[in-house]
Amino acid sequence: MALNYEIDNLDLEILNALMDDAFVPYTELGKKLFVSAGTIHVRMAKMQKLGIVKSPRLQVDLNKLGMDVTAFIGVYLIRSDMYDKVVKELKKIPEVISCHYTTGNYSLFLKIICRDTQHLREVLHDKLQKIEGISRTETLISLDESFDRPIQIEVEGKKK
Repeated sequence: MALNYEIDNLDLEILNALMDDAFVPYTELGKKLFVSAGTIHVRMAKMQKLGIVKSPRLQVDLNKLGMDVTAFIGVYLIRSDMYDKVVKELKKIPEVISCHYTTGNYSLFLKIICRDTQHLREVLHDKLQKIEGISRTETLISLDESFDRPIQIEVEGKKK
């Protein structure tokens, strides 16, 4: 496949619909967009091959599974050239679900999920703070997630 595939409005509408509800069947989506389910399938395959669509993920209510604490960790590195090594070690910690290289006070900003505050303490003390290259961390505990949504991509000629 050519790497110069042009994303068009139909691709954007498909992405918006599936980011809103990944379980919608291609047949139903095709009817809504006035194309065949096969067209949706081909377009999705192209966008997956190009790396636009990374992977479908199941979103679950972690609180109902006993994972009650969400925390954000600001990480200070000893030196910025230790970034790759630190990230490699962070990937080994299953509680770390996202890692961002940032500007500002922190070198890295992490989101972690834990069962409870004792589990959070163990992750901080026994895992994060033992990684060579991390000088210190700052922890912010989330009291509630007000919302979490995908971004809606603007489709040319369509009003939101």
